[in-house]
Amino acid sequence: MKIRKDDNVIVVSGKDKGKTGKVVKSFPKDNTVVVAGVNLRKVHSRPRKSNQKGQIVDKTMPIHISNVMIVDPKTNKPSRIGSKTDGKKKVRVSKRSGATL
Repeated sequence: MKIRKDDNVIVVSGKDKGKTGKVVKSFPKDNTVVVAGVNLRKVHSRPRKSNQKGQIVDKTMPIHISNVMIVDPKTNKPSRIGSKTDGKKKVRVSKRSGATL
C-alpha cells in the first residue's frame, strides 16, 4: 500500500469528492484509510454513567484507497506515487512533479 499515515490526500470519487485531509490511520489488509474530516457517519452512543445522556456523534469511517490520491507537495494537485532508490534508501516520488514524499 503506497499511502501511509500522515500523508495529505484528496478524495477523487464518492460523496466527499474534492475534500482533502490527513491520513489518520491505515489498514493495509483491508486496503482502506481513515482521513480526517472525510466519510463522516452519525453514530449513536449510549450513556455510560447514570447522569450522562446518550448522544449522536460524528465518526470518521474508513475509505478505500482507490478513492484517494496523494497531494503533490509542489502543485497541491492529486498525483500517483512511484519509487526510486536514493543511495541505499528507497524513497517515494510524486509522478506529477518528481518531488520526494
